[in-house]
Amino acid sequence: QVQLVESGGGLVQAGDSLKLSCTASGLTFSSVTVAWFRQAPGKEREFVATISWLRANTYYADSVKGRFTVSRDNAKNTAYLQMNSLKPEDTAVYYCAARTYGPMATAISNYDAWGRGTQVTVSS
Repeated sequence: QVQLVESGGGLVQAGDSLKLSCTASGLTFSSVTVAWFRQAPGKEREFVATISWLRANTYYADSVKGRFTVSRDNAKNTAYLQMNSLKPEDTAVYYCAARTYGPMATAISNYDAWGRGTQVTVSS
């Protein structure tokens, strides 16, 4: 059974940093492309960042480029999202998603395993 568990969310002030983790089980982590999505209240879930399975290539949404960094540690079955210079508009539930052997993608439909999310709240 595939399971993704996010952690590391919390309440911070604008300008602060947070590091989210996504720990996977039930799959071969080195073979999955991982993505982070977020969903703010009243809004649709949106793509944030992704890291590929083969060469750990990365791709970011324009809204987080230069502030967020996605990484992975295959030995720990864990992906990370380092978030710096946080803004109130970054407030959302952050979700980890995975797809096996697939290339990087930004669409929700491309991912077949999802975590339950972790709340990030940024106060002004």
